[in-house]
Amino acid sequence: MSGISILRQGKTLCAQSGEGRVELRYEGEYLPGDVIEFESDFEYAILSVDQTILPARVYLPQKRYVYPLPLDGDNPLVYVPGAFRQSPHILSIREDTGRVYRNLALNPADSRAETLGFPHITANVETRNESVFAARNVIDGLCTANGHGIWPYESWGIGARTDAQITLEFGRAVRVDSMALHLRADFPHDAWWIQGTVVLSDGFEKTFPLQKLEGPQKIELGEHTVTWMRLERLIKCDMPSAFPSLRQWEVYGSEIE
Repeated sequence: MSGISILRQGKTLCAQSGEGRVELRYEGEYLPGDVIEFESDFEYAILSVDQTILPARVYLPQKRYVYPLPLDGDNPLVYVPGAFRQSPHILSIREDTGRVYRNLALNPADSRAETLGFPHITANVETRNESVFAARNVIDGLCTANGHGIWPYESWGIGARTDAQITLEFGRAVRVDSMALHLRADFPHDAWWIQGTVVLSDGFEKTFPLQKLEGPQKIELGEHTVTWMRLERLIKCDMPSAFPSLRQWEVYGSEIE
C-alpha cells in the first residue's frame, strides 16, 4: 500500500492511497509551510511533486519522502512560472522497477532541506543563500545555460569562494563510470572553471580540465562503487568576471543488483 498526503501544520488536507500507482488530485491552494508526504511499499520509486515538474526517480530507504513545498522566500524562482500554483495539483507515486544505465544524479524533486530521499545534493556555499544559486539546481534535469538567474537559468553559484565544494549523496551503493558537467555559459557575464577535481567515496580522485563552452563536458571515471561524490578544487579562468557557475551535474551508472 502506498499513499500521498498533503499536510498543513500537521493536519491532512487531502490524501490518497492504494496499490500500485497512486495519484492524488488536489483542487485547493497551497500555502507556505505546506508539506507533501509520500509513503511507499518500495524503496525505489518514481514520484511527481507537481504536474509542472519532471518526475523523479528516487531511493527511499525509509519508504517515505517528505517534500516541503518551496513557496516561501525566493524559492519559487527556480521553478517554471505557475509551479505549485496551478489548480488542480496532480501528484503521483509508483514503483521504479527499472535498473537501467542512466543519469543517477537526476532528482527534480530534491530539496534544499534535510531529506529522506536520494539522490540529494549539498554545498558549502550558495551565493547569497539565494535559491537561484542553490546546489539542488544542478540535478533538476534542466540544462539551459546561456543565461543566469531565475528559471530556466538556475545554477549553483559559489559566491567567489575558492574553497567551494558540492557533494552528491546517493543514499546507497551504486556503480558509476562517468560524469558530465554543464557549466553556466552566460558569457561574457560568466567566467568558467579551467580545472576541477572529483572525489569518490571509495577514495578515488581525478583532476580534469574544463573549457569555455555550453553543453556537456564528459569525464571518464572508470568503474567504481560509491555512495557519494564531491566536486572540489575548482580553478577559475584568468578573467575579470567573478561568476563561474555549474548548471548541471550528471553521473552515469547503474544500480547494484
